[in-house]
Amino acid sequence: MIPLSVPNMSGNEWKYVKECLDTNWISSVGSYVNLFEKKTTEFCGCRFAVATSNGTAALHTCMLLAGVKTNDLVILPNITFVAPANAIKYVNADPILLDVDPYSWQMDLDVLERFLAQETTIKSGQCIHKKTTRVIRAILPVHILGNMCDMDRLLELGKKSNLVVIEDATEALGSFYKGRHAGTFGQFGCLSYNGNKIISTGGGGMILTNDEEGARKAKHLTTQAKASQQEYFHDQVGYNYRLVNVLAAIGVAQMEQLPTFLKRKKEIANEYNQSLNAIRGLHSQKMAADVQSNSWLYTINVKEQTSLREHLLTNNVETRPLWVPINNLPAFKDDIYYHFDDVSADVYRQCLSLPCSTNLTSSDQKRVIELILKFYKA
Repeated sequence: MIPLSVPNMSGNEWKYVKECLDTNWISSVGSYVNLFEKKTTEFCGCRFAVATSNGTAALHTCMLLAGVKTNDLVILPNITFVAPANAIKYVNADPILLDVDPYSWQMDLDVLERFLAQETTIKSGQCIHKKTTRVIRAILPVHILGNMCDMDRLLELGKKSNLVVIEDATEALGSFYKGRHAGTFGQFGCLSYNGNKIISTGGGGMILTNDEEGARKAKHLTTQAKASQQEYFHDQVGYNYRLVNVLAAIGVAQMEQLPTFLKRKKEIANEYNQSLNAIRGLHSQKMAADVQSNSWLYTINVKEQTSLREHLLTNNVETRPLWVPINNLPAFKDDIYYHFDDVSADVYRQCLSLPCSTNLTSSDQKRVIELILKFYKA
């Protein structure tokens, strides 16, 4: 079986983990947590990074930091992994789901602009949804598959409507817009180190911010809101969202290899593009000229998605469709979905991610390509 996307543990992971075990620094306090955060700020170009137990914990914490309250609304793209939608519900708020662009698969900014112009008003400095009179507190762009939308335009729209911007950059470590790293445009950004991400710690996340007070609050909330070094005094409801030192050690080793991983991801994407571009009706994710994507999960759009997926699986090639649109999930079926043509439904039915692990061999990629060409020739 050629897997879709698996971790690449080919650096100092064993060495650093052994050091944690040898010194008994295995829990959430340890030098590797601090070093992982430091390496992240240096690579991403932000002032502060706060490690968390996973990307969803980072998103939940950012909801709290942004002041999202019960009965608030948060704008979210309809095509995304469920984590940001869940994080909105964790704070007793609800998402407003917006349709996505048919080519980049990011939040459609034309849809966003029309929604804000026609469906909202500003009252007492807050963005109000006219129909429900509920406060829209934030906008949460998700950098799907490592791609990014026009962040200048999104930030301007958010500013006009007094919305806090929280970036879900959990798939976008190593992605840039106009030379600036994903997750550093909004007040807060979130990374993830799940098993199939471009670097992995098995589980883990990171909050990015340039806001010193926000970073301090993030560290406080994620460490059970413990307000004293000596006493178990907790000054508010906190969360056990700390990343442990052992996993941070893996993260440090992975960060050392990130430039190599990004280079390999780009090579894989270029090979797929060159080999498959002659197939009529097949297209990959469109990137704007200002976007430098990490090419995290190479994905094609084809009307024959289901039959192609079955063909590849029969030949021991793992693939994956994109996520079921959020508005079609039971927990979110009653939430607002704003769209022109329901592009989300087509993107879900037609998109298929292909094997693109950073340790994918050239021969295995060639085999995947040959199988796809054979399918279309037949």
